[in-house]
Amino acid sequence: MTRRATWFSQLLVVLGCALALKLHYATASPDQLRWILTPTTFLVELLTGTSFKFESYAGYMSSDHTFLIAASCAGVNFLITVFLMLTLRRLWTARGQSIGWGFIPLIALLAYLFTLVANAARICVALSLRGLPHHDGWFDPNQLHRSEGIFIYFGFLLLLFMLTETSTARKFRDLVRRSLFPLLIYYATTLGLPLANGAYHQGREFWEYSLFVLLIPLLLIVLSAASQASWLKALRVKIGQINELDASSAAPRANGV
Repeated sequence: MTRRATWFSQLLVVLGCALALKLHYATASPDQLRWILTPTTFLVELLTGTSFKFESYAGYMSSDHTFLIAASCAGVNFLITVFLMLTLRRLWTARGQSIGWGFIPLIALLAYLFTLVANAARICVALSLRGLPHHDGWFDPNQLHRSEGIFIYFGFLLLLFMLTETSTARKFRDLVRRSLFPLLIYYATTLGLPLANGAYHQGREFWEYSLFVLLIPLLLIVLSAASQASWLKALRVKIGQINELDASSAAPRANGV
């Protein structure tokens, strides 16, 4: 098999795996999702001290029966997003090169473990938000829960991308441009796939959700790029000060003082 044929085969396998997992998740019951619900619930119990008990065809119910970790809380869509982001970037950066097949299962394992952490963090925040007073305003409990989920999921996705990114960027616009790849993957899985499945027929609820999905990640990217640019600028100033100090201390030595 030629190098190009291998590359296309790997791309098809990656997309096929993502599609197969998406189809499985679309019809899976909580009982069929225990492979991800159980470890997620364990982490939530560890972090919050809240105990949960599995109820067949429902999910993990809290001991006070006020919070349910159901199939919709499994984080499978986020798992697919992480898997696609890492594998497609690996294939893109290695285009024209010969790479083995081992990166696919390794990335799948990394995406699974990272999803457990991100999803547990999201559920822990959702648990803490239960006690907040609810006011009759623009942000109702469902909108707050939706915003919190998007903020945490994309925040974790952006963090993972930055941690695994090899190229360097120093200017604000370069940092924003570098973040467009995870943003496009996120949009494709959270908006593209639902649109293809006819989710727009839900009407106002879907378009309201779409607005949150469009705006919150953009806000996170701008804030992240601004903080990184500020940090890099401060670091360069600090390095320049150290170099000036070294140069001034080296001058007397060079003159024999």
